[in-house]
Amino acid sequence: MPPGSAPLASIAHHLDTLLRTAEIPDHAGALNGVQVEHDGPVVRCAVAVDASRHTIEGAIAAGANLLVVHHGLFWGGVQPLRGPFYERIRLLLAHDVALYSSHLPLDLHSTHGNNPLLARALGLTPTAGFARFQGIAVGVMGDTDIETSALADRLRLIAEREGGHLVTIGADTGRRTRRWAICTGAGASSDTLREAASAGVDTLIVGEGPHHTGVDARELGIAVLYAGHYATETFGVRAVGAELERTFGLPWAFVAAPTGL
Repeated sequence: MPPGSAPLASIAHHLDTLLRTAEIPDHAGALNGVQVEHDGPVVRCAVAVDASRHTIEGAIAAGANLLVVHHGLFWGGVQPLRGPFYERIRLLLAHDVALYSSHLPLDLHSTHGNNPLLARALGLTPTAGFARFQGIAVGVMGDTDIETSALADRLRLIAEREGGHLVTIGADTGRRTRRWAICTGAGASSDTLREAASAGVDTLIVGEGPHHTGVDARELGIAVLYAGHYATETFGVRAVGAELERTFGLPWAFVAAPTGL
Protein backbone atom coordinates (compact mmCIF):
# COMPACT_ATOMS: atom_id res chain seq x y z
CA MET A 1 0.00 0.00 0.00
CA PRO A 2 1.57 3.35 -1.04
CA PRO A 3 2.14 5.85 1.79
CA GLY A 4 -0.75 8.27 2.28
CA SER A 5 -3.31 5.85 0.85
CA ALA A 6 -5.96 3.50 2.24
CA PRO A 7 -8.12 0.64 0.92
CA LEU A 8 -11.68 1.60 0.01
CA ALA A 9 -12.96 -1.26 2.18
CA SER A 10 -11.24 0.20 5.27
CA ILE A 11 -12.64 3.67 4.61
CA ALA A 12 -16.12 2.32 3.98
CA HIS A 13 -16.04 0.23 7.16
CA HIS A 14 -14.92 3.25 9.17
CA LEU A 15 -17.66 5.49 7.77
CA ASP A 16 -20.37 2.82 8.00
CA THR A 17 -19.49 2.28 11.66
CA LEU A 18 -19.12 5.96 12.51
CA LEU A 19 -22.36 6.99 10.78
CA ARG A 20 -24.27 3.86 11.85
CA THR A 21 -25.23 3.24 8.24
CA ALA A 22 -26.88 -0.13 8.87
CA GLU A 23 -28.95 1.18 11.80
CA ILE A 24 -30.44 4.35 10.33
CA PRO A 25 -33.60 3.96 8.21
CA ASP A 26 -33.68 5.91 4.97
CA HIS A 27 -35.51 6.33 1.69
CA ALA A 28 -34.98 3.49 -0.79
CA GLY A 29 -33.21 5.73 -3.30
CA ALA A 30 -30.55 6.75 -0.78
CA LEU A 31 -28.65 3.45 -1.04
CA ASN A 32 -26.18 4.49 1.65
CA GLY A 33 -22.59 3.25 1.60
CA VAL A 34 -20.34 2.39 -1.34
CA GLN A 35 -22.33 2.84 -4.54
CA VAL A 36 -19.42 2.38 -6.96
CA GLU A 37 -16.20 0.49 -6.23
CA HIS A 38 -12.80 1.01 -7.86
CA ASP A 39 -9.42 -0.69 -8.16
CA GLY A 40 -7.90 1.67 -5.59
CA PRO A 41 -6.36 2.27 -3.20
CA VAL A 42 -7.77 5.67 -2.24
CA VAL A 43 -5.11 8.36 -2.48
CA ARG A 44 -7.21 11.51 -2.34
CA CYS A 45 -10.83 12.21 -1.46
CA ALA A 46 -13.33 14.73 -2.81
CA VAL A 47 -16.64 15.57 -1.13
CA ALA A 48 -19.78 17.13 -2.58
CA VAL A 49 -23.47 17.47 -1.80
CA ASP A 50 -24.68 15.70 -4.96
CA ALA A 51 -23.42 12.99 -7.29
CA SER A 52 -23.55 14.76 -10.64
CA ARG A 53 -21.42 15.01 -13.74
CA HIS A 54 -20.15 18.35 -12.44
CA THR A 55 -19.01 16.98 -9.07
CA ILE A 56 -17.54 13.82 -10.59
CA GLU A 57 -15.52 15.92 -13.04
CA GLY A 58 -14.51 18.14 -10.11
CA ALA A 59 -13.26 15.12 -8.19
CA ILE A 60 -11.25 13.97 -11.21
CA ALA A 61 -9.79 17.45 -11.68
CA ALA A 62 -8.76 17.47 -7.99
CA GLY A 63 -6.91 14.16 -8.44
CA ALA A 64 -9.34 12.31 -6.16
CA ASN A 65 -10.29 8.69 -6.64
CA LEU A 66 -12.98 8.66 -3.95
CA LEU A 67 -16.01 10.95 -4.03
CA VAL A 68 -18.18 11.16 -0.90
CA VAL A 69 -21.63 12.67 -1.39
CA HIS A 70 -24.83 13.31 0.52
CA HIS A 71 -27.16 12.59 -2.41
CA GLY A 72 -26.06 9.57 -4.40
CA LEU A 73 -26.72 8.26 -7.89
CA PHE A 74 -29.97 6.39 -7.45
CA TRP A 75 -32.66 8.86 -6.35
CA GLY A 76 -34.38 8.31 -9.69
CA GLY A 77 -34.75 4.60 -9.01
CA VAL A 78 -33.95 1.90 -11.54
CA GLN A 79 -33.18 3.46 -14.90
CA PRO A 80 -31.35 2.56 -18.12
CA LEU A 81 -27.68 3.40 -18.41
CA ARG A 82 -28.30 6.13 -20.95
CA GLY A 83 -27.75 9.83 -21.37
CA PRO A 84 -26.60 11.85 -18.33
CA PHE A 85 -26.92 8.86 -15.99
CA TYR A 86 -24.64 6.77 -18.22
CA GLU A 87 -22.13 9.62 -18.41
CA ARG A 88 -21.85 9.78 -14.61
CA ILE A 89 -21.16 6.05 -14.42
CA ARG A 90 -18.77 6.16 -17.39
CA LEU A 91 -16.69 8.92 -15.82
CA LEU A 92 -16.43 7.10 -12.49
CA LEU A 93 -15.33 3.86 -14.12
CA ALA A 94 -13.02 5.44 -16.70
CA HIS A 95 -11.13 7.36 -14.01
CA ASP A 96 -11.28 4.67 -11.31
CA VAL A 97 -13.25 6.90 -8.92
CA ALA A 98 -15.20 5.21 -6.14
CA LEU A 99 -18.43 6.75 -4.85
CA TYR A 100 -19.67 6.66 -1.25
CA SER A 101 -23.03 8.16 -0.30
CA SER A 102 -24.62 8.96 3.07
CA HIS A 103 -28.03 10.58 3.36
CA LEU A 104 -29.95 10.49 6.65
CA PRO A 105 -27.02 8.98 8.60
CA LEU A 106 -25.08 12.11 7.67
CA ASP A 107 -28.00 14.43 8.43
CA LEU A 108 -28.38 13.37 12.03
CA HIS A 109 -24.89 12.40 13.27
CA SER A 110 -24.14 14.31 16.47
CA THR A 111 -20.63 15.35 15.36
CA HIS A 112 -20.62 15.19 11.57
CA GLY A 113 -24.30 15.72 10.81
CA ASN A 114 -25.77 18.55 8.76
CA ASN A 115 -28.34 19.44 11.40
CA PRO A 116 -26.07 19.65 14.46
CA LEU A 117 -23.39 21.44 12.46
CA LEU A 118 -25.83 24.03 11.11
CA ALA A 119 -27.07 24.63 14.66
CA ARG A 120 -23.48 25.15 15.80
CA ALA A 121 -22.79 27.55 12.91
CA LEU A 122 -25.81 29.59 14.05
CA GLY A 123 -24.64 29.66 17.67
CA LEU A 124 -27.47 27.36 18.78
CA THR A 125 -27.19 24.41 21.17
CA PRO A 126 -29.43 21.39 20.45
CA THR A 127 -31.17 19.81 23.45
CA ALA A 128 -33.55 17.42 21.68
CA GLY A 129 -34.26 15.69 18.40
CA PHE A 130 -36.76 16.84 15.79
CA ALA A 131 -38.24 15.77 12.43
CA ARG A 132 -38.85 12.08 13.02
CA PHE A 133 -38.57 9.58 10.20
CA GLN A 134 -39.50 5.97 11.03
CA GLY A 135 -38.85 6.66 14.71
CA ILE A 136 -35.48 8.39 14.17
CA ALA A 137 -34.99 12.11 14.84
CA VAL A 138 -33.25 13.53 11.79
CA GLY A 139 -33.22 17.16 12.93
CA VAL A 140 -32.49 18.98 16.16
CA MET A 141 -34.31 21.37 18.48
CA GLY A 142 -33.43 23.67 21.37
CA ASP A 143 -34.14 26.84 23.31
CA THR A 144 -32.66 30.32 23.01
CA ASP A 145 -33.68 33.95 23.30
CA ILE A 146 -32.77 36.00 20.25
CA GLU A 147 -34.50 38.31 17.83
CA THR A 148 -35.71 36.19 14.95
CA SER A 149 -34.41 38.78 12.48
CA ALA A 150 -30.92 38.48 14.01
CA LEU A 151 -31.06 34.69 13.66
CA ALA A 152 -32.20 35.15 10.06
CA ASP A 153 -29.22 37.44 9.41
CA ARG A 154 -26.84 34.71 10.60
CA LEU A 155 -28.54 32.18 8.36
CA ARG A 156 -28.52 34.56 5.40
CA LEU A 157 -24.73 34.78 5.55
CA ILE A 158 -24.48 30.98 5.46
CA ALA A 159 -26.92 30.69 2.56
CA GLU A 160 -25.15 33.35 0.50
CA ARG A 161 -21.73 31.84 1.23
CA GLU A 162 -22.97 28.57 -0.29
CA GLY A 163 -24.46 30.19 -3.38
CA GLY A 164 -28.04 30.38 -2.14
CA HIS A 165 -30.39 32.93 -0.65
CA LEU A 166 -32.69 33.15 2.36
CA VAL A 167 -36.49 33.34 2.26
CA THR A 168 -38.32 34.07 5.51
CA ILE A 169 -41.92 33.71 6.59
CA GLY A 170 -43.02 35.46 9.78
CA ALA A 171 -39.58 36.75 10.84
CA ASP A 172 -41.02 40.16 11.69
CA THR A 173 -38.99 42.93 13.28
CA GLY A 174 -39.15 42.73 17.06
CA ARG A 175 -40.20 39.06 17.09
CA ARG A 176 -38.10 36.80 19.32
CA THR A 177 -37.12 33.17 18.87
CA ARG A 178 -37.30 31.18 22.07
CA ARG A 179 -37.68 27.63 20.81
CA TRP A 180 -36.19 26.64 17.47
CA ALA A 181 -35.94 23.51 15.34
CA ILE A 182 -33.76 22.63 12.38
CA CYS A 183 -34.31 20.13 9.57
CA THR A 184 -31.88 20.67 6.70
CA GLY A 185 -32.67 19.92 3.08
CA ALA A 186 -36.35 19.44 2.28
CA GLY A 187 -37.20 20.10 5.91
CA ALA A 188 -40.49 21.99 5.67
CA SER A 189 -43.53 19.76 5.34
CA SER A 190 -46.96 19.37 6.88
CA ASP A 191 -45.48 16.76 9.21
CA THR A 192 -42.61 18.95 10.45
CA LEU A 193 -44.94 21.92 10.93
CA ARG A 194 -47.30 19.81 13.01
CA GLU A 195 -44.38 18.43 15.02
CA ALA A 196 -43.04 21.95 15.54
CA ALA A 197 -46.39 23.26 16.71
CA SER A 198 -46.81 20.33 19.09
CA ALA A 199 -43.35 20.93 20.57
CA GLY A 200 -43.90 24.66 21.07
CA VAL A 201 -41.37 25.61 18.38
CA ASP A 202 -41.73 29.23 17.25
CA THR A 203 -38.96 29.23 14.60
CA LEU A 204 -38.30 26.46 12.08
CA ILE A 205 -35.04 26.52 10.10
CA VAL A 206 -35.01 24.41 6.93
CA GLY A 207 -33.54 24.15 3.49
CA GLU A 208 -36.70 24.21 1.42
CA GLY A 209 -40.38 23.34 1.47
CA PRO A 210 -43.58 23.46 -0.60
CA HIS A 211 -45.55 26.70 -0.99
CA HIS A 212 -48.28 25.53 1.37
CA THR A 213 -45.83 25.33 4.28
CA GLY A 214 -45.42 29.11 4.16
CA VAL A 215 -49.18 29.54 4.23
CA ASP A 216 -49.68 27.05 7.07
CA ALA A 217 -46.78 28.43 9.11
CA ARG A 218 -48.37 31.87 9.35
CA GLU A 219 -51.59 30.39 10.72
CA LEU A 220 -49.63 28.31 13.25
CA GLY A 221 -47.63 31.34 14.39
CA ILE A 222 -44.34 29.71 13.35
CA ALA A 223 -41.59 31.64 11.58
CA VAL A 224 -39.93 29.56 8.86
CA LEU A 225 -36.46 30.39 7.56
CA TYR A 226 -35.81 28.70 4.20
CA ALA A 227 -32.06 28.81 3.53
CA GLY A 228 -31.87 26.44 0.56
CA HIS A 229 -31.59 22.66 0.28
CA TYR A 230 -28.02 22.77 -1.01
CA ALA A 231 -26.78 25.51 1.31
CA THR A 232 -27.91 23.70 4.45
CA GLU A 233 -26.29 20.40 3.47
CA THR A 234 -22.68 21.28 2.73
CA PHE A 235 -21.65 20.80 6.38
CA GLY A 236 -21.75 17.02 6.65
CA VAL A 237 -19.64 16.12 3.63
CA ARG A 238 -17.01 18.66 4.65
CA ALA A 239 -16.92 17.07 8.10
CA VAL A 240 -16.43 13.65 6.49
CA GLY A 241 -13.54 14.98 4.41
CA ALA A 242 -11.85 16.27 7.58
CA GLU A 243 -12.56 12.94 9.32
CA LEU A 244 -10.87 10.95 6.54
CA GLU A 245 -7.86 13.23 6.69
CA ARG A 246 -7.56 12.76 10.47
CA THR A 247 -8.05 9.01 10.38
CA PHE A 248 -6.32 7.96 7.17
CA GLY A 249 -4.10 10.94 6.33
CA LEU A 250 -5.97 11.47 3.05
CA PRO A 251 -5.96 14.93 1.47
CA TRP A 252 -9.42 16.09 0.43
CA ALA A 253 -11.22 18.80 -1.50
CA PHE A 254 -14.78 20.13 -1.49
CA VAL A 255 -16.40 20.31 -4.93
CA ALA A 256 -18.92 23.15 -4.94
CA ALA A 257 -21.99 22.80 -7.17
CA PRO A 258 -24.66 25.12 -5.76
CA THR A 259 -28.14 24.95 -7.24
CA GLY A 260 -29.45 28.09 -5.53
CA LEU A 261 -32.38 25.98 -4.33
